[in-house]
Parts: sequence; C-alpha cells; structure tokens
Amino acid sequence: MVTLDDDYFRALETPRMAALAPNLIAAAFPLMKLMPARHILDRAVADGTFEAGMRIVETTSGTFGMALALLSAARGYRLTLVSASSLVDARYKARLNGLGAQMIVTEDRAGNGDQLERLQRLDRIRQEEPDCFWPQQYDNPGNALAYARLAEQLVRTLGEIDCIVGCVGSGGSLCGTGTFLRAVFPHLTIIAVDTHRSILFGQPAGRRLLRGLGNSILPGNLRHELIDEVHWVGAYRAFSEARRLLREHGIFQGPTSAAAALVGRWAASARPGARIAVIMPDEGHRYAETVFDDAWLGSLPGWPGTRPAEPREVTRVEAGSEADWTWINWARRPLGQIADVDVKNTGRTH
Repeated sequence: MVTLDDDYFRALETPRMAALAPNLIAAAFPLMKLMPARHILDRAVADGTFEAGMRIVETTSGTFGMALALLSAARGYRLTLVSASSLVDARYKARLNGLGAQMIVTEDRAGNGDQLERLQRLDRIRQEEPDCFWPQQYDNPGNALAYARLAEQLVRTLGEIDCIVGCVGSGGSLCGTGTFLRAVFPHLTIIAVDTHRSILFGQPAGRRLLRGLGNSILPGNLRHELIDEVHWVGAYRAFSEARRLLREHGIFQGPTSAAAALVGRWAASARPGARIAVIMPDEGHRYAETVFDDAWLGSLPGWPGTRPAEPREVTRVEAGSEADWTWINWARRPLGQIADVDVKNTGRTH
C-alpha cells in the first residue's frame, strides 16, 4: 500500500531530466539522498533491524541528514545527527531542528570535516544506547543498491548510455548507478568528481571549501576499480558553474551538482559522439546566501581566480587550489596502485 508521504517523498527523489548539451543529459534532483535513506530504512524495518521506538543515529553534514530528518518527522522516528562545525551553517541546523532532529556538532578546527571525530562521537552514542539504528551510509551496500531506479530512469531517457559523471562522497550514487549501467552497457565510462584535499582518490586531507563531495575517510561504497577518470574540481570552479547553470539554463542547483555539470560539459565536448549522463544531487537553496550572493563571493581570497576552459591532466595525484581543476586517467585501478595511501586504514568506527 502506497501512503501519501510515500508519494510526496517519491516526487522529491525523482530528478528533472535536463539537456545541457546535445549529447549531455543531467538528472537534477531536488533531494537525491532521499533515495538511499528511504531504501535503507525500509529494508531495516522489513528485516527487523529497525523497530518502532529505536533511535536513528548517523554522521552527516548534508543532504543525507536532511533526508533522514524528513523521513523521521513524517514517520515519527527519533533521530540524532552528528556533524562538524565547519560544515553546519545556521540555516541548515535550523531546518533540521525544526524537523525534530537532535544535532551534535563537533568543533572542527582543522576544517576538513572532522569525520574521524564524528564517527568516534557516534560510536559513544551507540555504546550508551545499544539498541539504536545506524544507517551507515558510507558502508551500507543498500546505499548503492538504491540507485537501481536512477539507472532505469536514465536508460528510459537516453536509451544507450556511453558515459556517466557524478560526484563522490559516500560513493553510493556514482558506484551504484555505474554498476547497474555497466551491467547493461559494458563499454560504459565512469567519471568520478572529487575536490582538492579529499582523501577519496589519494590526496592528503585538508580544509575544503566545497561541500557535498569529498571525504576525510574512505567509505566502503567507493569502488575504485569501477572508475575510469577522476576529476578534482576546486570550489571556485564549482561556484562559477552553479551561477552559470542558473543564468543560462534556469537550473538552481548547489555547487556539488555544478562540479559534476562542469565535468560533464567537458566530457560531452571531448566525446561528441557519446551519450553522456551527469548526476546532480542537490538544489541550491542552502547556498542562497553564499554561492549565489555576490558580496559573499567577493569576500573570498583570490575570487574568482583563473578559469581555463579545460582541466589540466596530471599523471600523479597532487593537491590543487580552489581555482584548480585537474584530472587523471584512473583506468579502473585500485587506490593503492595510484596513490600512496594506507587503504586498510579507512578511519571508520564499527
């Protein structure tokens, strides 16, 4: 039986398909993370892992937390979210509080997302309340499996797909969608979009201005051997692209979506005969007073920086500035073959 709240959430997790170029289609979501959040919670209810009265706990700084908060408010679940001071603005926190979510914010002096401290704090909560439910968005295979529906929507829209472009944070959306699509189209090229000072593809962790992608731990849902190319997009490039999308296409999406669109546009130009899809996970409302505000942008040091039309190819993993856009031919290799990273030390707490 489909309930009214299910219909409402189904609409929020259904993308608008927008043509950004003759061979480039964007799946632009209002709130993409509703798809894995609802899938994980529904499966947990079905198998008895999550029962009435249990608390949901998760570490998140973005749309997965908002998705959990919306679902919890509608269904009467108790929810505690752990985030970092560098990632939670007043408007986002107010929205979550308004939905009844409890927020625990760690002091992130390094500005890198403080993911390890957040997971340690979450683990202490679980020790104090052993019967709570942790969705584990980074490692739960249900995250990636939830994107079977997106893969189906893309095939229905485009038919054959030659290339998929998406940002990586937990790894669920790109690796999940890419796995389903490559089962149908073995030649599929998968392009991952990250940002500088994220460790996902071997850069050292550091302060990141661009939110919604990147990570300071290695999630289990990221499968490096699926990836053909990796692009590191600096915040200034993503901010500029977000404003261009609104100005030229009437698409109001956040800078994470814009980073993917920037790379997708380059891939479409470089592959004029290919059919390319780009995943755009979030709308721009959270960034109305930052990315879409001239005064805020003008306060950034060095804004807007130089903006070459194409990314700079690198042959080894190297960190860049907020104005840089680099890429590497990843060639479906494990992380350890390309970057000097201890892949066993993911920083996760179980």
